[in-house]
Amino acid sequence: MSEIKERPAPFRVSDSAFRRLSAIKAAEGRDDLRLRVGVSGGGCSGFQYLFDLDDGEEEGDVVLAQAGTSVVVDGTSLMFLIGAEIDFVEDLTGSYFRVVNPNATSSCGCGSSFAV
Repeated sequence: MSEIKERPAPFRVSDSAFRRLSAIKAAEGRDDLRLRVGVSGGGCSGFQYLFDLDDGEEEGDVVLAQAGTSVVVDGTSLMFLIGAEIDFVEDLTGSYFRVVNPNATSSCGCGSSFAV
């Protein structure tokens, strides 16, 4: 009998991002919220990242969960995010979710748009 191996996740979510999302859910009093990350055309480099909180699931969504907290990427955006890491950063410029994307060939100065 062959052993079934779990496929690796197509993207990663940092512990920091999961912790921040848990804090947002607690502050909102909404245990059903999840972070939806997407990619759309636009921005100064061609594509831009989208971050939203929602409670729905759509066909083709890929979900990564940890301790009751979920990050969702839609199937269309997934092709731009394979191998990427969704992170939450707190630094001198503020606090924000960001994507560390090995597929991006260039990005704008603010880091919210990219090219492939």
